[in-house]
Amino acid sequence: MALNKEQIAQRIARELQDGFYVNLGIGIPTLVANYIPEGVNVVLQSENGLLGMGPFPYEGEEDADMINAGKQTITKLPGSAIFDSAMSFGMIRAGKVHLTVLGAMEVADNGDIANWKIPGKMVKGMGGAMDLVAAAENIIVAMQHTNPKGESKLLPRCTLPLTGVRCVKKIVTDLGVFDVTPDGFRCLEYAPGVTIEEIKQKTAGRLSIAEDAREMAF
Repeated sequence: MALNKEQIAQRIARELQDGFYVNLGIGIPTLVANYIPEGVNVVLQSENGLLGMGPFPYEGEEDADMINAGKQTITKLPGSAIFDSAMSFGMIRAGKVHLTVLGAMEVADNGDIANWKIPGKMVKGMGGAMDLVAAAENIIVAMQHTNPKGESKLLPRCTLPLTGVRCVKKIVTDLGVFDVTPDGFRCLEYAPGVTIEEIKQKTAGRLSIAEDAREMAF
């Protein structure tokens, strides 16, 4: 059985390391804030101007003035700091963010990512995506393995306009966990109930299976 969005976020949260400054992109990545492992202290950064972002608020406790870059209501933790977006992007461009978690429409097997525009559709702009992929030390992508038509989103090369080149290090999809290596995607874990054969059928890019690949545990 493929993972749901919350399980994808939960698995990505295990990649967080103590002391990291982490930026969570719009969509599935924002859910990671709810699953930070106990004993791991990270500082979540939102590019609209917040350090110290907490989990999503409970229903009825939302503050309409406290939002992330995706305009979702959020909470802030003790010691958090609020500032303008110019300072926020200064932090990003200076390489102060250790890990960025982003959604994507396509990822190529060399680490290219396309996550901001579908030709012919109206968009407000790229936002902070290009800055984040250019400056982050490490980039993890959270995404569905296939598009609504059932076509692979893990490709030999991206067909959509690129956000960044050779920058993605790891991908967590509803089917498994993959490293991006010089030889393409490498499957490290597979979702419960998902077979290696299914992953092979739904991955268009170069794919290898780690010798110690294992079923994901929750």
